Amino acid sequence: MLLKSISYLSSLAAAATCVAVSATTLPDLPEPVSNNAVAITSVRGKTYIASFMGIGPGKQHSDVHNKVWMHTVGEFNWQSLPAVPSTQKVNGRIAASAVALNNNFFIFGGFSVNADGSEQTAVDSYRIDPVTKRYTKLNDIPVPVDDAVALTYQNRYIYLVSGRSDHGNVNLVQVFDNFTQRWSQATPFPGKSVFGLAGAMADNRMLVCDGVALQYYADKKREYKSEPACYLGTVGSNANQIDWRIIPHPTGTARYRMAGINTKIDGKDMLVFIGGTTNPYNYNGIGYNGTPSEPDSKVWVFSLAEQRWLKAADTTAVMDLRGLVDIDGDIYSVGGMQQGRQVSPKLIKHQIKLQ
Repeated sequence: MLLKSISYLSSLAAAATCVAVSATTLPDLPEPVSNNAVAITSVRGKTYIASFMGIGPGKQHSDVHNKVWMHTVGEFNWQSLPAVPSTQKVNGRIAASAVALNNNFFIFGGFSVNADGSEQTAVDSYRIDPVTKRYTKLNDIPVPVDDAVALTYQNRYIYLVSGRSDHGNVNLVQVFDNFTQRWSQATPFPGKSVFGLAGAMADNRMLVCDGVALQYYADKKREYKSEPACYLGTVGSNANQIDWRIIPHPTGTARYRMAGINTKIDGKDMLVFIGGTTNPYNYNGIGYNGTPSEPDSKVWVFSLAEQRWLKAADTTAVMDLRGLVDIDGDIYSVGGMQQGRQVSPKLIKHQIKLQ
């Protein structure tokens, strides 16, 4: 009887373990957050998801924060990490970029919002070790940017593509070399300078789409205009040389603050774009045109092998994203805004179904 009891308890423990390590049981974030920079990395057999900074449910300047949460896949909860440091008067920021490289997280740019509504692009960037939870300040970005695209290459380089600075949008592709800890400039982005764009990269090819450009006039104030455009860049033998080509847009309607990621479908490299909105806004989800923005449910899939867009089924609508994570081949968004501009704590699983 004792042996049966031990066996039964062992079975229960095994079942509990299976539930704990299942990627389909990812817990919600400790609190709702949007416009948070997200990244994922694996170190010594453990996989870590991190959410950096962002804006809370109130969607006001006072809701912008520098909180950090990290989840170890297979465990039940998120843990709070030390807040992202700042050299600015206001610590919180949104529209930052985060990537994982060489077992560390890297955080770049973003902007803070002052009480009077003015904004300031962050000049400082950091590396954080998910194991020690310690930050290391990096050399400042040559031209500080927010709402840019961050992409990694060869487990060494990080590209910051376009984005907005305190003095306007930039067409720069700024490259951080993690070996030398130095910045340099790559072949500039060929399209209009935009912010709120999205991108993804597989091997030496990056695809960058959409965002918002500044439209200038002689007789009135500048306006923010959606820019429906996609460009495919191929990195050459030198990491700073990029051969840019125009790619036909999948719909002709730009999306703002969607997110891109590379994945494999049937063993082939695909660049996938999820979420965003067709009505660009600043940070509270109210469009520049005064109309509340709503998230998009369309999924764009670009086949690198076929050099064309493939049709895919819709997914759960979500906007205000700063990245996606891939866990065992499944793609998740982390936080963001859902219908009605509701700031979400959810990790939404987006199944990619080609049609």
